[in-house]
Amino acid sequence: MVVAEVVAMTDELNDRYDAVVIGGGAAGLNGALMLARARRSVAVIDAGEPRNAPAAAVHGLLGREGTPPAELLERGRAEVRQYGGHVVAGTVAGAKAAEGGFTVSLEDGREVRARRVLVTTGVVDRMPEIPGLRERWGRDLVHCPYCHGWEVRDRPIGIVATGPMSVHGALLFRQWTADLVFFTHDQPPLSEEDSEKMRARGIRIVDGPISRIETEADRISGVRLASGELVEREVLAVGTRVEARGGFLADLGLAVVEHPAGVGEHVQADATGRTEVEGVWVAGNVTDLMGQVGAAAAAGAMAGAHINADLVNEETAEAVAAYRAA
Repeated sequence: MVVAEVVAMTDELNDRYDAVVIGGGAAGLNGALMLARARRSVAVIDAGEPRNAPAAAVHGLLGREGTPPAELLERGRAEVRQYGGHVVAGTVAGAKAAEGGFTVSLEDGREVRARRVLVTTGVVDRMPEIPGLRERWGRDLVHCPYCHGWEVRDRPIGIVATGPMSVHGALLFRQWTADLVFFTHDQPPLSEEDSEKMRARGIRIVDGPISRIETEADRISGVRLASGELVEREVLAVGTRVEARGGFLADLGLAVVEHPAGVGEHVQADATGRTEVEGVWVAGNVTDLMGQVGAAAAAGAMAGAHINADLVNEETAEAVAAYRAA
């Protein structure tokens, strides 16, 4: 059987599965892989909007360092299909409890039943409304030193403050460059303690609102302040506010709440991904806002294993009841 035939066959969405995974990133695909290898019927519903799509490569992932995000996901989809799992393109419009599990509805009108649900829809990054900023996202506008620090090392970097965690971000980025400017923008002035830390590490502090980001030859050339001053920079870093993608979660009884670190909103879960709603797990950035690709994949695997164990326990209880009744 040729690969195209396999893909066409497994892209069909059946009426019922042991588990439906909502979201086709690293967490969702690894969760589905664990379930498929456990001989569970599983479908991944993928809206095709990965958070790291603008990035050129995935970093910090052992064995796959430097792999383009799209290539990593295509490999993952092929691995899930290899074990009989289905990967289906579509956007989930709603999900609700139903007899024997859940009903998941897609925007195109299709519905599917599942005994368990794994939500791995990730997050949306909210950044300051500064003209010219968003267009640089994933290129010379970055957010994570561990994801991008090596690639921008020793270049003039600017940190655009968005909240209390921005000072921590600046001190981290200092590890990758000695030419660092901290723009307070619309945030309150730094405390004397934080200012001292910056000065001690040779980080220049620039107060005042930013008017726009200047570019030249499709590259950042500097930060234009409202005062008119231009501060030359080649790279900018910003700590985005991250919000769980979960417009449908309320129907499941799941609440999106503020993260304790104050960096955004997430869905609470235990270490295995189990939520407060029986039968629903979460994994990846939808619950762990700061996790990288490797952490998301590991969390998906953990959730997949625990979903299978939960199903085994249910099936065993049913078997014991039937045995006693015989």
